[in-house]
Amino acid sequence: MPLNGKRILVGITGGIAAYKMASFIRLLKKQGAEVRCIMTPASSAFITPLTVATLSEHPVGIKFYDAKTGQWTNHVEWALWADVMIFAPVTANSLAKMAHGFTDNFLLATFLSSKCPVFIAPAMDLDMHAHPTTARNIRQLEMDGATIIPAESGELASGLVGQGRMAEPETLLEVLLNHFRTDQTYKGKKVLVTAGPTYESLDPVRFIGNHSSGKMGFELAKAALLKGAEVTLISGPTQLKLQHPNLTFVAIQSADELLQAVKTHWKSRDLGIFAAAVADYRPAEIASEKIKKSEDELVIRLIKNPDVLSWAGANKTAEQVLVGFALETTNGIEHAKGKLIRKNLDAIILNELMPGSEGVGFGVDTNLVQLIEKDNKITRFELQSKASLAQLLLEALIYKLP
Repeated sequence: MPLNGKRILVGITGGIAAYKMASFIRLLKKQGAEVRCIMTPASSAFITPLTVATLSEHPVGIKFYDAKTGQWTNHVEWALWADVMIFAPVTANSLAKMAHGFTDNFLLATFLSSKCPVFIAPAMDLDMHAHPTTARNIRQLEMDGATIIPAESGELASGLVGQGRMAEPETLLEVLLNHFRTDQTYKGKKVLVTAGPTYESLDPVRFIGNHSSGKMGFELAKAALLKGAEVTLISGPTQLKLQHPNLTFVAIQSADELLQAVKTHWKSRDLGIFAAAVADYRPAEIASEKIKKSEDELVIRLIKNPDVLSWAGANKTAEQVLVGFALETTNGIEHAKGKLIRKNLDAIILNELMPGSEGVGFGVDTNLVQLIEKDNKITRFELQSKASLAQLLLEALIYKLP
């Protein structure tokens, strides 16, 4: 069984979707997992601790101290026991507390003591889910290393229909199965990933940049690390964070800085995936002081930036594999194939940003791409999360490595 012997710590907070956790615990047990559960006091209004304890075959953690038995429950020991923690459903209240380090119940204290991967499945009404505060809390938790299992759209307890519904138990299970299915096919391989935007300074406070969030590049780096690779991640300015013993992180700002970092690291890499959105041009002159608004028009002379991907293609060996990205709005395959040849790539990942395309583009958590290889083989990937897409892309690229 895929989860045989895996220790899963399930955290349940006080949302109505808590009743679904009985099914989730059953699914985990059927996959061979050892399950323990922690609950907030409010969650027992939706599912009883007795039900949870019976299904998990372990006592439930709710309080630090049980006055009836006189026993102290050590949240640190619970955290150290787990191979992974998954919190579902997570209400807006608990989400905010987790993002800001509150520890006013046993579940939150255990979360703050985590040493293992953490998965969080938010669930709340659609207006609460859409509020900027919720988005900010989710971003903070992602920056802290947690994996967010996005809320789904559907009927909500309020009677409204929209996003905020907890991911179904089967989806939660699939997330954990994917986590533990991670292979070691990249063990011994050295991978270079570029990610995020570049910023080209106009003056001390302004710059020319783009809307790249860096999410695709970070997911590719994360997937390579999980598959056993030694990864160098070179990234422009982004809110994302990634930590791993086999990760070398290099922060850059401009295209020139990116080129210098690539020149330093590319020669020792087996695979390069260049996902950074590099500015094509930069200001010819950078003002030493903030440019004042005086005239009705401001003319800025731009000069071409170095082509980082072309440099890598011109300086790769026969044993190295180089993969680029192409963001196109028209004639995507034609332009991508031309870029593949011009820059001496082994493959290119085409991302077509068409009018009306949903779930595609900068800043979103999903993507739809095509992998075009040097022999004209084209693999199309359906719209899916960038995390799962990164796994599939790396699985396809492993066969190109010596």
